[in-house]
This record gives sequence, structure tokens and C-alpha cells, in this order.
Amino acid sequence: MAASFANTQVSGKVANRQVAQGRVAPFRATGVRKTAGTQIPSFYFAGVSVHQRVIAVSGARSVSRAVQTVFAVKDGAVLEGRKLRVAVIGGGPSGACAAETLAKGGVETFLIERKLDNCKPCGGAIPLCMVEEFDLPLEIIDRKVTKMKMISPSNREVDVGKTLSETEWIGMCRREVFDDYLRKRAEKLGASVLNGLFMRSEQQGTDGPFTIHYTSFADGSKMGTPATLEVDMIIGADGANSRIAKEIDAGEYDYAIAFQERIRIPEDKMKYYENLAEMYVGDDVSPDFYGWVFPKYDHVAVGTGTVVNKTAIKQYQQATRDRSKVKTEGGKIIRVEAHPIPEHPRPRRCKGRVALVGDAAGYVTKCSGEGIYFAAKSGRMCAEAIVEGSANGTKMAGEDAIRVYLDKWDRKYWATYKVLDILQKVFYRSNPAREAFVELCEDSYVQKMTFDSYLYKTVVPGNPLDDVKLLVRTVSSLIRSNALRSANSKSVNVSFGSKANEERVATA
Repeated sequence: MAASFANTQVSGKVANRQVAQGRVAPFRATGVRKTAGTQIPSFYFAGVSVHQRVIAVSGARSVSRAVQTVFAVKDGAVLEGRKLRVAVIGGGPSGACAAETLAKGGVETFLIERKLDNCKPCGGAIPLCMVEEFDLPLEIIDRKVTKMKMISPSNREVDVGKTLSETEWIGMCRREVFDDYLRKRAEKLGASVLNGLFMRSEQQGTDGPFTIHYTSFADGSKMGTPATLEVDMIIGADGANSRIAKEIDAGEYDYAIAFQERIRIPEDKMKYYENLAEMYVGDDVSPDFYGWVFPKYDHVAVGTGTVVNKTAIKQYQQATRDRSKVKTEGGKIIRVEAHPIPEHPRPRRCKGRVALVGDAAGYVTKCSGEGIYFAAKSGRMCAEAIVEGSANGTKMAGEDAIRVYLDKWDRKYWATYKVLDILQKVFYRSNPAREAFVELCEDSYVQKMTFDSYLYKTVVPGNPLDDVKLLVRTVSSLIRSNALRSANSKSVNVSFGSKANEERVATA
């Protein structure tokens, strides 16, 4: 099969000069298949403009393969006649914030997201500092939570939030509203938002461009149509099941399954949850996490999660609903959601000109399960490093720029992840340990330190004397919990789920 081409222009002087200077290296790039007479979109690399039209095709088949010589670009080389091109795969908080920062910084940005009405099963809690730091309008925040209840395995309730001031609160949002706002803001700043599903990518040589293959749903069809995109760098913001992570062999990690039901409850019951959130702990709701009831705009989100026993997630969800049923009965389920959530950062978070952020990188904290703030923050930090490393999109950036982001991230947040990992291992290992945890939550000093750290994402220095007192109380609570565990006290190790669950525990 043969084909001829017209309208091909290559700026040879620019290319040859950059090759001589050692800034680029020639290589052959294979283009996409097209029907005769169609225009192949122009693309630019190292100042080399390549655009071509398939004008004739011979042979039995009506497609041809276009072949052109383009040029690889070394990191740090000046890009003549174009800007750095970056594709962000995934349009959640991490991807949207990355795209916004890139576009604002002068980088040509493409944001690919399949579900533009994304309703991820997420508690939707955001810290107060995020509102100002990310310039979020209050209208996308459904509720301002100022009170929380921690409810132990024995149904002991502890009110949390008494140390908050009148101006302090935790924001509750719906992800479909929150994510949509961030994507549209990135688009207004210059990012191209593409409704598509990423399939795979391939790179031409170590310093060459990436060809991204994706299914486009721009025409509104359910099946979509194949499409390609040429870029210099890729940011994987495509969640716990990241295809980008698989492509760079980022390594396996433990993940939790989160299950959530949105329930519209009667107005009088919704009034109870107006500014209140509940967290339930116990083997019945989760062996290693917690169950929650979080207020939204006109409904509550009831959910739970687990790593160690994913197949029983619906059983844990039923137990969470049973324990909160007095306050939510008469409600109607309006949406059911489930999604994997990473439990620790991936072993590899970058390779060459590819970076991972958000859930794709594994940035969800243990114990609390918080991920929205860290997703948005990681996307912004990664993009900032690329903008700086590329001199606002005028130079080629690579792994060195991405490493700047990773080093800053680890220095800033490594201790946070480690401490929460330890807390989960200590307090979520048994029902007696959870009883001790809830007991500690009643302490005003614990509440102040916890909320200050959460709301403002800073390590708050404690009072040495109070720290010693807290240590003594923690040890005492753990000793009591271990004594209860050793005695196998059924008065504490009980289930408050459905009747079937209670019978199951009683016979265990």
C-alpha cells in the first residue's frame, strides 16, 4: 500500500541548529491512520512545524500510515515557536488544580476526563484553610460543620468541636459540584478540557513526545471515537486505578473500598444534621476504618470503608445504617456509590516526564481517610514545579522538575502520613482500642490539637506539660483497652448492626 503527501513543511534550519547545539536529537515518528483527503492536525516540537495531508491512497484499504521525521527535545532546551504541552489525565481535584496552575503559568494544557458529572463516593469534607488557599466560593460548600459526634463500639457518644471558634468550621461538599467548579475554572484560564477516556500512551525515544490515545466523547455518543494527542509531559491524576501508574510501573499498593449511600431524610431529621457530622467506629461498621454520616445540601451521605475485608463492604454499610437508623429512618436512598481509595503512597511516583498526583500517587491519609485537600495540593505543587522548571512553558521540562515537587511534598507531609498510619494501627486494631480512642477524643486538649492540625494543615506545637498529661492518659486508656481485650469482654465487643449481624457475632 502506498500514499503520497502534500503540504509538508519542516523548518530545517531551526532543527539543524538545535541538533548542532546538542539540544535536540532526530528520530522518526509514526503518525495516526487517516482516510485519504483528511487533514492530520499540525504539531510542533523544538521549533519544527510538521503538518501534512493524506492526498492519495493506493491499495485495497482506504487508510494509510503517515511517517515524518521530527525531533526529540532535551530537558532544559528552549522551545522555539511553541509552548510546553502537558496532558493531565483525570479531572478530579488533583487534575483540575494541576491544569489550572499549568494554564495560568503559560503551559499549553489539556485536561482529559471521562466523567464530567463525577459523583465519587467521598465524605466530601474539606479543611477551612482550603477555602482561602484555593479561593473557593462559599456557594459550592453545602454545609459548615461545627460539631461532630464520635460514637464508640458500645455506642458511647462524645461531642467533638467544643474548641472551635465561631469562625471555624469544616466544609462539606458534593464532589460533582466541587470538581465541576475546579475544572471550569481551569478551562477559563486556558486549559483545554476534553471529555474522553485515556487508553494508552507511547513515547518516541527518551526525549521524544508522547502520543496519547484516548476515546473522545465530545460528540455526545456513548461509544465514543478514537482520538490522539501529542504532548511533552503527562500528569497522572486518574485515581486509585490509575492507568498512567500502570504504564510507568508505579508499583502495587493496598487500597480500601469506600461504599456510600446518599439518603434524603425528612426535614426534621435533616435539621439534626444541619451542622453536625457523625463518625462510628467498631468491628461491625469496619474492621480497620470508620462509618460516617455527613450532611450535604438536601440529604446525608452514609458510608464506610475497609482494606482488610473488601468482600464484606455491604455488610459493614448495613451496620452503619443500622447504628444511625434512629436519626435517618424514613429516608430514601437517592444514590449508591463505591470506589477504591489508596492506603499509602505508591513506590514510584514519577518516571521521566510522567508524574503522579492525588489518588493516583496514593495521597490519602490513614485513620482519617482524608484525600481532597492533599489531592488538590499535590496537583498544584506538581504543576508549579513544571511551570518553574520550564520557565513558564518556554523550555522543555522533565524528571528533574518533577523531583522538585516530590521532594517538597515529602518534606512537608511525610510526618503527617506516618503519624496517622501509627494512630490507625494503635487505635483501630480492636473494639477495646476504639473505645480508648473515643475516650481520648473527649479531652479538650486532644480536640484542639486535632482540629488545629486538620483545619490549617500545619503541625501545631503543643504545650509540654499538656503533652505529658496526654501521654499518660493515652497509655492509661490503652492499658484498660488491652485488659478488656484480654478478658474478651462481650460487653464491649458487640455488634450494633442488623439483627443478622448481631446473631452472627453472638455465635462467633
